[in-house]
Amino acid sequence: MNYDLIVLGSGPGGYVAAIRAAQLGMKTAIVEKSELGGVCLNWGCIPTKALLKSAQVFEYLMHAQDYGIKTTGVEADFPSMIKRSRGVADAMSKGVTFLLKKNKIDVISGYGTLKSGRKIEVKDSAGKTQTYEAKNIIIATGARSRELPNLKQDGKKVIGYREAMNLEKQPKSIVVVGSGAIGVEFAYFYHSIGTKVTIVEFMPNIVPIEDEDVSKQLARSFKKSGIEIMLESTVESVDTSGAGCKVKVKSKKGEEILECDVVLSAVGISSNIENIGLEEVGIITDKGKILVNEWYQTNMPGYFAIGDVLNTPALAHVASHEAITCIEKIAGMHVEPIDYKNVPGCTYCSPEIASVGYTEKAAKEAGYEIKIGKFPFSASGKAKAGGNADGFVKVIFDAKYGEWLGAHMIGANVTELVAEVVAARKLETTGHEIIKTIHPHPTMSEAIMEAVAEAYGECIHL
Repeated sequence: MNYDLIVLGSGPGGYVAAIRAAQLGMKTAIVEKSELGGVCLNWGCIPTKALLKSAQVFEYLMHAQDYGIKTTGVEADFPSMIKRSRGVADAMSKGVTFLLKKNKIDVISGYGTLKSGRKIEVKDSAGKTQTYEAKNIIIATGARSRELPNLKQDGKKVIGYREAMNLEKQPKSIVVVGSGAIGVEFAYFYHSIGTKVTIVEFMPNIVPIEDEDVSKQLARSFKKSGIEIMLESTVESVDTSGAGCKVKVKSKKGEEILECDVVLSAVGISSNIENIGLEEVGIITDKGKILVNEWYQTNMPGYFAIGDVLNTPALAHVASHEAITCIEKIAGMHVEPIDYKNVPGCTYCSPEIASVGYTEKAAKEAGYEIKIGKFPFSASGKAKAGGNADGFVKVIFDAKYGEWLGAHMIGANVTELVAEVVAARKLETTGHEIIKTIHPHPTMSEAIMEAVAEAYGECIHL
């Protein structure tokens, strides 16, 4: 069974690589031990967004009176929310199946192990093995929920993101350990449907990789809604011997015990690079990541790696772009390396967060003299009309040359706005060109233009 390309893993890196390769005329196969679409489609990006939409609709109904609508008897149906989420995920996975079939890609079901000589041995569910050979092999095995030594997941009381979106019944209380995107999204979801939520974060701010202004705004919004937040705190241990959990938390105030039904560990991810044959092939890793060059070539010719197994942002859209770049380079096309300084990040709690480029702190540390513009959604007609006035758009420019260094947004639907900034930065657009670009009114997108205008002392509506 000889191929031009075999991809190990079918997530947003793997299946995109396979499809692009097929489009370029390569005979392609993809090896997957579980569901097509990987974690993103089945247990990550897509089903979580379905849950968050259910939460948002429920919140709208609970606050319908604010919009002049009377409602009675509204209640959250947790099992139905979970069922809808799983249905959305299943439909998306079937969509990937269709795309692979449409592009005449062979799907090999089973556990793949890399072998020398550009080969993969696949063991199917019956225990039968078969070896496949290819000119090129791409490793796209993704990642899983990271486990801390003192926070071992049992899948029942101490859980990861996978179990969090498939619980049989709604917990009355939950402690979320970690406040990155996964942590705050689940914190918002469970709180919005009535679960008591406490976030425990080791760093001084929640969503610690974001601009400090954004972190503080989200903390204000969360606290206002009733979510408890413990900063600069660590979970020392979890006692699951009783009916629920007793969580020992150490903070500046000392130690205290939090009681809850479930503990969600949201402290990051670990790459799936164990037991896939890296050592046998001789592929070099460092600190749990596969080492590659700018074209995703490992140290062994013919073996490539993309996505969460690399030390690049662990985001679905990053994996997909790495896949396309890798394939087009293999095909001999002229391609440019990915600019990792222009990768947008999105967090889908409420209010949403979206950002790209330098934070204010990072820009100053890099030695830039900066101009900052900030436009609050409280001054936006569209945001006020929609009842979503919390948040702002913040932009950062280099004062000397006018380079757009970064943008940071928090508010309703800001994940839909950030692409304008990514495209503008890619095109090396100046702030004055954005100011002179007519933005439709009334829209949330006007806030970007207004924030840029504010940076240059030209804002009209502040």
